[in-house]
Amino acid sequence: MADENNTNENVVVDAAAPEAVEAEGGRRGRGRGRGEGGGRGRRDDRRPREEKEDDGTIEKLVHINRVSKTVKGGKRFGFAALVVVGDGQGRVGFGHGKAREVPEAINKATAAAKKKMIRVPLKDGRTLHHDGNGRFGAGNVYVRSAPAGTGIIAGGPMRAVFESLGVADVVTKSIGTSNPYNMVRATFAALVDQTSPKSVAQRRGKKIADLLGRGGSKTAEADAEAIAE
Repeated sequence: MADENNTNENVVVDAAAPEAVEAEGGRRGRGRGRGEGGGRGRRDDRRPREEKEDDGTIEKLVHINRVSKTVKGGKRFGFAALVVVGDGQGRVGFGHGKAREVPEAINKATAAAKKKMIRVPLKDGRTLHHDGNGRFGAGNVYVRSAPAGTGIIAGGPMRAVFESLGVADVVTKSIGTSNPYNMVRATFAALVDQTSPKSVAQRRGKKIADLLGRGGSKTAEADAEAIAE
């Protein structure tokens, strides 16, 4: 009889073990760092990232935030989304939208981003023509062109912008605020100031080869033909 009781107890413990382990793991997960998949669940929910391609358009969800409005009956919750949209070939835009549900907020932000897309000249279709600096509020970002194979040295919202733009090699640095809205606006301020040798030559009434040749380039003609194409 004692053996049967011991056997039943063992079975019960074994059956409940997965739930106990899962519950205990959940409790332990709350104390883990961000790199281990723990951290505060609310912050993870507020910063999802999503990428989807549709008809050659790259859409990236940079940031999503839950907002609340206090009314007579209590609190009314909504969501604010920040989305970056690009074609991967030199055009990019950003937008934000608010709604009671997350999908509707993302749709509003995506529509706003597509209306405000800008074109940025790219060198060889992979990097920027020259270094730049952008400021917006407390955000200050620096962008630099990089040789092939460097990759996108950027983090957070800035990476989403360059991946949507189609840049493959760039080095960036963000100083100041970490607010994703201000970082994206500062990055766009730096991209708007980008110019190409072709546009500079047209503005000054010069040939592209003349501009490139002054820097001591031995292949000024070849470079000029590549840029003209």
